[in-house]
Amino acid sequence: MTPSPPPLRVGMIGYAFMGVAHSHAWRTAPRFFDLPLAPELTVLAGRDPAALSAAAGKLGWAETETDWHRVLERTDVDLVDICTPGDTHAEIAIAALEAGKHVLCEKPLANSVAEAEAMVAAAARAAEHGVRAMVGFTYRRVPAVGLARRLVADGRLGEIRHVRAQYLQDWISDPTAPMSWRLQKDKAGSGALGDIGAHIVDLTQFITGQSLTGVSAVLETFVKKRPLPASTGTLGGLGVGSGGMRAEGMGEVTVDDAAVFLGRFTEGALATFEATRFALGRKNAIRIEVNGSAGSLAFDFEDMNVLHFYDGTEPGETAGFRRIVVTEPEHPYVGAWWPAGHGLGYEHGFTHQVVDLVGALAAGEQPRPSFADGLQVQRVLDAVERSAADRSTWTEIPSDHPGEN
Repeated sequence: MTPSPPPLRVGMIGYAFMGVAHSHAWRTAPRFFDLPLAPELTVLAGRDPAALSAAAGKLGWAETETDWHRVLERTDVDLVDICTPGDTHAEIAIAALEAGKHVLCEKPLANSVAEAEAMVAAAARAAEHGVRAMVGFTYRRVPAVGLARRLVADGRLGEIRHVRAQYLQDWISDPTAPMSWRLQKDKAGSGALGDIGAHIVDLTQFITGQSLTGVSAVLETFVKKRPLPASTGTLGGLGVGSGGMRAEGMGEVTVDDAAVFLGRFTEGALATFEATRFALGRKNAIRIEVNGSAGSLAFDFEDMNVLHFYDGTEPGETAGFRRIVVTEPEHPYVGAWWPAGHGLGYEHGFTHQVVDLVGALAAGEQPRPSFADGLQVQRVLDAVERSAADRSTWTEIPSDHPGEN
């Protein structure tokens, strides 16, 4: 009889949108993949006892805590999964690492470069004792994105010349949509830039294997005041639509609604980025196109099981973009799921994140993206904000960081 793998006991902090997605992943991963550690949903933390208890029952968590500090004190927790707003990431992650817990932290890593640098330093200290930290850029784990990375790494695109990236949503295009924490700089750090722009920064750096070295940017806030929700004094949830909620005054929006910027990559490729939550009709459109000297690729999350690839070495009479349905068992992650042609969905990226994280922890290796990778993205976001504020033509991005690689 094959022995059961040792447990990985998880404590999760936060149970809203990301908490639901992470919970699903922790439950699902060991049922489809042979993992070297067995995730256990040990304890869920949140501030509202009634809502917390309901969430734990629905999502499959064994116990609850109303103070996240107690999660870190527990001897039956091996890993802390942080699914809270950005203003709490640094405090929780650093404390968890110092308590000897592995950490998975949602993106963006922090609300500032200084916080992210402190988190990287804490991760480097913890790594000396075998404790690991990872930031959750889950779109890396979409099989079509993994295939795109493989094609670039194999040299199929040749020298990279152009990168185009868009992340388009419309969930706050209605000016009567109420305030939420995502629209307050002290909670979220930034708006569309950090919430969704961070994803396309990470995706393009991941696919190309290069880093952004400088940017020139414009930020815009289209709706500068929004109704405050009357039901509670807090700004929880996504704040998607008014839903008939009675307003109680107006609050100031202190983040950007849209970010547009130019960039240049390490090896000279030119890049354009657009992140907006005001693209009416677009719900979650992530579009990446990369052009090289030998080929091109294009990806759109609204058709997430497909990658378009152009092989520039083919004769002109037959050359054209090839539509690859990324559902073959040879494609990244796909072999553990369904027969070819049966597509995957948004939630599978989180499952693949668990698979990669658990595998790295069992092997004693650094999971990716690391906190250092998260810091690199944070520095890009910071450069974008500085460029937009200064109306500068070009803002360099520092490349050095302490500790962790």
